[in-house]
Amino acid sequence: MTAVEQEPQARPERRRRQRAERGFTAVRSALTAWLSRPLASFHLVLALTGLLGVIGVVMVLSASSVASVDPKTGAGAYGLFKKHVIFVIIGSIVFLIGLRVPLKRIRQFVSMAMLGSVLLLVLVLTPLGSKHFGSQGWFDIGGFVSFQPVEFAKVALALWGAHILVMKYNVLNQWRHLMVPVVPAALLMFALVMAQPDLGGTITLAVVLFALLWFAGAPKRLFGVIFAGGIAGAIVLALISSYRLDRVLSFLSPDADTKGSSYQALQAKYALADGGLFGRGLGQGPSKYNYLPNVHNDFIFALIGEELGFIGCAVVLCLFAGLAIVGLRIATRNIDPWIRIVAGTLTVFLVAQAAINIGYVVGLLPVTGVTLPLISAGGTSLVVTMLILGILANAARHEPEAVAALRSQGPGKFGRLLRIPAPDPYRPPAKRKVSARAAGKAARPAARVARPAPAQERRRSVREPGRRSTATRGQVKRRGRK
Repeated sequence: MTAVEQEPQARPERRRRQRAERGFTAVRSALTAWLSRPLASFHLVLALTGLLGVIGVVMVLSASSVASVDPKTGAGAYGLFKKHVIFVIIGSIVFLIGLRVPLKRIRQFVSMAMLGSVLLLVLVLTPLGSKHFGSQGWFDIGGFVSFQPVEFAKVALALWGAHILVMKYNVLNQWRHLMVPVVPAALLMFALVMAQPDLGGTITLAVVLFALLWFAGAPKRLFGVIFAGGIAGAIVLALISSYRLDRVLSFLSPDADTKGSSYQALQAKYALADGGLFGRGLGQGPSKYNYLPNVHNDFIFALIGEELGFIGCAVVLCLFAGLAIVGLRIATRNIDPWIRIVAGTLTVFLVAQAAINIGYVVGLLPVTGVTLPLISAGGTSLVVTMLILGILANAARHEPEAVAALRSQGPGKFGRLLRIPAPDPYRPPAKRKVSARAAGKAARPAARVARPAPAQERRRSVREPGRRSTATRGQVKRRGRK
C-alpha cells in the first residue's frame, strides 16, 4: 500500500484524536473554572457530606436488617436502622451548629472544651462509666443512648492544640514551647484512654497530635519519637488485653485460628471476594446473616464490597480521597493560622480513621475497632464526624475569596435559607504594648559591633605591625585633642 493510500485512512484517526483532546481540554477548563469560584470548597464539603451520609444510611439499612431481629424481645428488622436515623438527624443539627457558630466564638471556648473532655475521660473510669466490648469507655443514659467521651476529646484536642500552637507561633523554634503544654496534655489523654483500655481511641488521638505538630511546623525528628511512642503504646494495649492480643496474633498468622480469633477478618475477605466487580446487588449480601459479626458497624466496608462490588468500594474510596483534597485545600487557602491548623488536623483525622478501618477490613492492618466515618452505624462517632464536617464547611466560608464574595454579593441561596451570618475577614492580632522599662531599653542605641577586616587588610597588619600601630596611636591622640 502506497503512502497516498495510507493518508486517507490516517485522517479519521487524527480527527478522532483531536476531538478527544478538545473534549478533555473543555472538561478540564470547565472544572478549573468551577473550582476557582469563591464558594467551591464550601459546596464540595456539603456534597461529600451528603453523599457519604446517604451511602451510610442505605448500607446500615441493608446490614442491620438481620441483626435487629430478636424473637425474645420482639424487635423488628428496623430497630438499629431507626436508631441510626435518629443519630443522623442529631448529627445534622450538630453540623448546622458547627457551620453557623462563628469560628472566633468557637475558639474562645476551646480551653473549656479541653478541660471538660479530660474530666469526662476521668469520670468514665469510675463506676459512672459502662463497659462495652471489653472497654470501660462509655456513658449509658437511660438505657437507650450511650456515648464515648474519647470522641469529643479528639475534637477538643485538635481545637485547643491549634489555639496554643498559634499563640506560641513566634517561639515554636524552641522545643520547650513546642512541646509544652500540648504534648503533656495529649499524653494525659493517652493514659486515660489506655486505662479503659481502648486501642482504637488511642491510635486516633495519636493521629490528632501528629497532625497538629505537623501543620505547626515541628521538626521531623520529633515525629520519629512520637511514632515510636505510639508503637510502644499499641504494644502495651495489646499485651494487657487478651482479645486484643489475639487480634494482633491473628493478623500475623491469619491461618492459625480460622474459627476463632481470625474468623472475623477472614469472613470480611470472603465477603469482598464474593462481591466481584459489580457485587451481588443491594440487600443481597449473605455475610450479614451472622457470617460476619458486627457487619453494620466496624466491617460495613466488607458488606459494601459484597453487595456493590469493586465499583462500590472504589466510589467510597474516591469520596474519602475527595474529602482529603478538599480539606487540605481549605487549609492552604485560609490565611488565619488557627483555621489552617484546625482544617488540616481535622481532615487528616477523618481520612486516617477511614484508612484504618478500610485497612483492617482488607487485611492490611490488625483489627482495632475504628468505625468508618459517616457510613458505619454508630452514635457518638457519627455525631462528632458531622460536627467536624460542619467546622470544615465553616472554615471553607472563611477563605479570603469566599469572605469577599459573601460580604459583597450576599449569603447566596444556601446561606439565605439557613440564615448563616457572613464571616468576618481575618485581622492579624494587634501587637502587644511594650512596657516603659522595655521601651527605654529599646530606645538605647545598640553597641556597634566592629566589622572584621578584609583579608587584604589582615595580611597588611601582619606584615607591617609597626605602621598599623603607629596609625592607631595617631588616631587616639587626635581624639584626645578633640
